[in-house]
Amino acid sequence: MSETVPRNTAPSPPRAAGEGSRGFLEEGRKLQRDLVEEYYRNLATAKERGQPVAYMLVGGNLTEIVRSFGYEVVFPEIIGLNCAIKHASLDNIVHAESMGYGLDVCGYVKNDIGLQDLGGSTPFGKVPRPDLLVCSFSGCYIYVKWWEALAESYGAPMTTFDVPYMRSDRPWREDVDYMVSQLWEFVHYLEKATDHSFDMDALRKVLAESRRAEEGWVKWLDAGRLRPSPIEAYFEAIFYMFPINVLRGTARAGDFYDVVNAEVERRVRDGTNPVPEEKFRVLVEGVPPYTHYRTFWDYFRRWGAVSVVATYPKVGGLFDRGFLHDPSRPFESIAEYSLGAYVNQSWEQRRRIIADYVDQYSADAVVIHGIKSCRSFTAGQGDLRDWLIHERNVPTLYVESDHEDPRYFSPAQMRNRLDAFFEALEQRRAAGSLAPGAGR
Repeated sequence: MSETVPRNTAPSPPRAAGEGSRGFLEEGRKLQRDLVEEYYRNLATAKERGQPVAYMLVGGNLTEIVRSFGYEVVFPEIIGLNCAIKHASLDNIVHAESMGYGLDVCGYVKNDIGLQDLGGSTPFGKVPRPDLLVCSFSGCYIYVKWWEALAESYGAPMTTFDVPYMRSDRPWREDVDYMVSQLWEFVHYLEKATDHSFDMDALRKVLAESRRAEEGWVKWLDAGRLRPSPIEAYFEAIFYMFPINVLRGTARAGDFYDVVNAEVERRVRDGTNPVPEEKFRVLVEGVPPYTHYRTFWDYFRRWGAVSVVATYPKVGGLFDRGFLHDPSRPFESIAEYSLGAYVNQSWEQRRRIIADYVDQYSADAVVIHGIKSCRSFTAGQGDLRDWLIHERNVPTLYVESDHEDPRYFSPAQMRNRLDAFFEALEQRRAAGSLAPGAGR
């Protein structure tokens, strides 16, 4: 595909449902903001309330067990996301680089290391120091080294939950047994650390709330199958995944998805969709460029392109593929959920998942957004592009920037690539070689 600036045939971004010219569900977006602010207020006062603080990772985490022992949970990846989307990540990254962290180190890591060394203040509030570091080694080898650096810096104890890679569609029995044995070790560790006995009934109650939120989240994601899609499964989902990733195990998370699903039903009834006219149904693979999130979204919207399904919202759990928490099987379902984290899948598995999504959501094309500093998510995406084009006959574009570092995002170049791609799709459709929902 040509790298030259294409003839600008795309319309200006139209007004659509929701917040101004954005595709947000208005009530859901307001509630999401309230939950974010409430979360940061709770973090800021946790130490004053005498509540211990655990740092956790998003993918394959042990939130339910930690919450059953009364911990408040900090997710440094979510803190990094929030900093980047508020244009506050670069100072933290540059400071981490001045401490010796290289250009190729994950942007989440550098934001977190720089942030804590600069005092822990974010645009949303101050992040408390950890009493415990829980490393769920689920798919990303950087996690262990990141948590070791935090343990050295904070002087906090660290425990690691080792998660084998998934090698088939469903977890192997020996892998589940291996992880369940680790969960019991973790519970005994928490009993000593908190001087509280483990309460299985308390864990079951937390897991029941998790299951309710997970089912609500899956219902929201499944709406992308409709034509036209009443949701934006990548750009909207960036915000609506906050409760499932951060508040899972609380009633607030389940209540949130009741609200947004009711709004989706009203969208379907009223015909107010993310764009007024759905021209292209797209699957998006990869972490978003949070530092230029709105700009990136506009490059899709101006062509009437809607992401009907995306892989990034599944980073907190492949709930839509059956990896749900189950109060009747507490430890086993936690182990299976951790195994089923998206980046914990082999590339053969990830290709199969993406191909299934293309078919199930009738996608016309795939856009892959590679991240300069995230090898775990990005390694293999070039091969994925070739496989989709040559083996699956799915038009696919690969673009690259970074999730945390704005220095890697070139607006003109990104717009050139996306304009050229969507213009080519438009020409193929006019020639009859791209039928609506070509991915079916």
